[in-house]
Amino acid sequence: MRFMINVKGVVKSFDGFRALNMLDMNVEKGSIYGLVGPNGAGKTTIINHITGALTPDSGIITVDGESVYDNEKIKQRVLSIADDWYYYGSFTVGDMTRFYKRIYNNFNAERYMRMAELFSIEEKRQIRRLSKGMKKQVAFHLTLSCMPDVLILDEPLDGLDPVMRKQILNLIINDVSERGMTVLVSSHNLRELEDICDHVGIIHRGSMIIEKPLDDLKGSVHKYQVVLNGDIPESLYKKLNILHSSKIGSVHNLIIKGVPEEINYAIKELNPLICENISLTLEEVFIYELGGLGYDFKGIIV
Repeated sequence: MRFMINVKGVVKSFDGFRALNMLDMNVEKGSIYGLVGPNGAGKTTIINHITGALTPDSGIITVDGESVYDNEKIKQRVLSIADDWYYYGSFTVGDMTRFYKRIYNNFNAERYMRMAELFSIEEKRQIRRLSKGMKKQVAFHLTLSCMPDVLILDEPLDGLDPVMRKQILNLIINDVSERGMTVLVSSHNLRELEDICDHVGIIHRGSMIIEKPLDDLKGSVHKYQVVLNGDIPESLYKKLNILHSSKIGSVHNLIIKGVPEEINYAIKELNPLICENISLTLEEVFIYELGGLGYDFKGIIV
């Protein structure tokens, strides 16, 4: 399989600090890929490489099989929206629209007019005088009108109200399903990513530690609530990969990594009064996967 976005062995250092450390990442065509990691993990750095703003010290980065850096043809197809989306300071919405029409060959004026009913921002207004949320609306209005094959989003929905967030996500999902657009999105809002992503990559200290379809990722870590006559025996810790345990009253909360059938068998050997497997959120999976690497999550209540 040839991936739409392929990152292989990428290294990047700034003033002696290694921001990316042999990073690998593979994003399938037509997928919505969530890039997750703590602050300073290297998410924005790799995004800047994929958009062609930076070049790696070593390694390979391709979009649809081609290098992006200094490649005008590919950059026509790859558009991005960052938290600090760039615009010319004196430009009105109309000025920026005309600029996008000149730059991007696939700008769809008909679609722009259709979406104008959703965003409802006067073209004569200066962008710098708009609120953060309205600036984001302008960014999505223009970017989606360019019909990108690859859409890269870095904290894209910050500042938008819940209704507008939902409407924009619906537009993105529609483009993925109808046009096969590929989306790479990085956000601190893991619940939001969970609602739209089908693949997830967890990056830590510049390296990819896990890259899986979302359903597979959530299926590898499990949360159990167990009630026993007594405490959890040491023998269970030897049999299972228990990432975290806590107790509230008589209920033991266990976070366990492994195969559900093996976990169920080991717990049932203890003759529990209650044993319940509860689905984990993406946020909880993220916490416990990084916790296994020594990342400090003290004070988290399970």
